[in-house]
Amino acid sequence: MPKISPRLQNKLCTALMLALLGGVAYVSARYPVAIDVTQNAANSLSPATQSVLYSLPDKVTLTAYIRQGQPLRTQIAHLVDRYTQQKPNLTLSFVDPDLAPEKARELNIGPEGVIVVDYQGRTEKLSFMDEAALTNALLQLADNKGHWLSFLTGHGERSPDTFANFDVSDFAKELARRNIRAQSLNLAKVPAIPDNSAVLVIASPSVPLLPGEMSLIKDYVAKGGHLLLLTDPDNTALHSLLHHLGVTQLPGSVLDDNAKLYGVDDASFVLASVYPAHPITQGLKTMALFPGAAAFNFTETGGFKLAQVLQSSALATLSTSAQAGVKTYAVALTQNRPDHSQQRIVVVGDGDFLANAYLGNVGNLDLGLRMIAWLAHDDRYIDIPAKPTHDKRLQFSQMTVAMMGFGFLLVLPITLLGTGLVIWWRRKRR
Repeated sequence: MPKISPRLQNKLCTALMLALLGGVAYVSARYPVAIDVTQNAANSLSPATQSVLYSLPDKVTLTAYIRQGQPLRTQIAHLVDRYTQQKPNLTLSFVDPDLAPEKARELNIGPEGVIVVDYQGRTEKLSFMDEAALTNALLQLADNKGHWLSFLTGHGERSPDTFANFDVSDFAKELARRNIRAQSLNLAKVPAIPDNSAVLVIASPSVPLLPGEMSLIKDYVAKGGHLLLLTDPDNTALHSLLHHLGVTQLPGSVLDDNAKLYGVDDASFVLASVYPAHPITQGLKTMALFPGAAAFNFTETGGFKLAQVLQSSALATLSTSAQAGVKTYAVALTQNRPDHSQQRIVVVGDGDFLANAYLGNVGNLDLGLRMIAWLAHDDRYIDIPAKPTHDKRLQFSQMTVAMMGFGFLLVLPITLLGTGLVIWWRRKRR
């Protein structure tokens, strides 16, 4: 059998290698596969988002009015690419608002730009876009309805309209991005709760409500209205309404040394890391921070069924009592109505967790959105978590930095130099 010359063997091996690389390139282009290995699955869509996309049969069009050269264009394209992998008939186009001034005026586009989402002839505008915002916009377009929240004012409550650390305007902005609008309600000026209010929010009033106002709210509850009540330690302004619901606010604040495990030295800052079983917290894996929480006792009354939503560790005490034990600082009340609907009320012993100063902490925003979603019967929103960005900075002690500098600047060069000299000396002896 004749032997193949080495030169021909090299040519055949080269041809086979090129054919193999070409085949791999063709398969990878024809059948793309991506694997997300990031710690918090930052480059993958949540199962809930995928479910929403599968439920939208028609074409979705995204138009991003962003100036040319803006890094935001790349970020949006990267996010939308994950959606197109699940829904090929979702398209994205970019328009420079400077080149379309009439459209910019029509959409009231600011310097930061805007993203318009179109589905079945209905549109939603997003001034900020992440997975939660885009998916909720798609849900809104699919359902073709929005919600209004009424925030009670006139008693020193946390306001959705002002920007002090105490207020909740940042939370209101996050709600608006999900087509949930906040409106202020002063019962002294408008002695009625609007019919379009999906939820009435009473956020930490500093003075008690007037008898007439309390009567209006009790009537709202009697008719099946949904409530979010936020109070704070030693705040007595809502005691009458809480008592009407079968909830008693205990004096003092919750002290939980369990927070020290997470580097929080102040025991009055309660960290929720393990949640009782409830639809609000189902699947919630991020911690929430409560900088001063009141605890509750409760009795089921008026037909309401009560469930614990947030509880401390068994090591917790109250600032007014040394008796340790699990303390409940958020409860949910439900009642089935004659029309087969379910009335829902949530009471939280800390209003700070939604305040501007603390909303950005860990899972506070996610938990607040889940509460509103559950109260408004938009349960599908709950399964779209906001993904926190983990701190990936490396922090070394001064000793470690000194050792690294000594190793790289002195030990490593000397080792390389010594190795080279040894090799040179051995070769010279041959």
